[in-house]
Amino acid sequence: MKAIVIHKHGDPSVLRYTDVPEPVLRHNEVLVRVRACALNHLDLWVRRGLPGVAIPLPHIPGSDVAGEVAKVGPEVSTVHVGQKVVLAPGVTCGKCPACIAGQDNRCRNFTNLGYMIDGGCAEYVRAPEVNCMPYPENLDWPHAAAVPLVFLTAWHMLVNRAQLQPGETVLVLAAGSGVGSAAIQIAKFFGARVIATAGTDEKLAKARELGADEVIHHFIMPISKEVRRLTNNRGVDVVVEHVGAATWDHSLKSLAPSGRLVTCGATTGYDAKLDIRFLFSRQLSILGSYMGTKDELRKVLNLVAQGRLRPAVDKVWSLHECATAHNYLENAKQFGKVVLTVP
Repeated sequence: MKAIVIHKHGDPSVLRYTDVPEPVLRHNEVLVRVRACALNHLDLWVRRGLPGVAIPLPHIPGSDVAGEVAKVGPEVSTVHVGQKVVLAPGVTCGKCPACIAGQDNRCRNFTNLGYMIDGGCAEYVRAPEVNCMPYPENLDWPHAAAVPLVFLTAWHMLVNRAQLQPGETVLVLAAGSGVGSAAIQIAKFFGARVIATAGTDEKLAKARELGADEVIHHFIMPISKEVRRLTNNRGVDVVVEHVGAATWDHSLKSLAPSGRLVTCGATTGYDAKLDIRFLFSRQLSILGSYMGTKDELRKVLNLVAQGRLRPAVDKVWSLHECATAHNYLENAKQFGKVVLTVP
């Protein structure tokens, strides 16, 4: 089969479109014929190499997969050959106390397709049977592939961790990112007022189309100062933070008393500083969030199937154009998701 393979870490030129053996199934696994695979910043980090993380090489990236079941292992009973599926990106042991309790994103063996195991930038990918999720029939392949990782992440951040309430105000950073574009919609679904940031007027306009009530051009306006202006100096109840060091100080200063900052990433760096006096005197909460559970993804996909949440797809390329897609994503040109299709 054809796949994108990384033999060494580096710039997009290390992505090779080449022939590799078809995956061999275990008893509880399925082989999925990939029709579309969406990219994430995780793919960029895996390609570049992460300090202290030994990615097994050669490696096939890609966490977000939509496709058809091509083969099933002998113990598979809930899906069948020919069935259209969206794959949950998180792969877990399924046996530990966290998995048994339905908190699979807390599994100590948690990984993602395309992270420590081969992923979906290929004609075929293998995955556990339990990772097969219902396909939203109102979407084409690229839009279906654009749902899992970012909508699951944003849902877990806002609903599970931040406990968002109707009528609250939410600041969503980097509206053009996958997580940002998903978070805007989820916050609006729960009746929040949304302030979103982006770096171009075009992205700000698209953020408004997704439901943002107010927008901030973060290259022109100081984020926290503008948030204070838009909230009559009160601040916001929740900040969706996934940018990292570049926005951390503004995110904290944007919070209202007893506000919650929920973070899932550090795209611009992880070495952020915090004045502890500001934290306790304003009774703020800083919440870490990592992916989400399969049950949460089922809820998200149900809302997507109803048309109440909709993935934003910016560009679609063929699998063999993966390096071009990485360059595009690396330069932050996208609004929403970049997707590869597999002929």
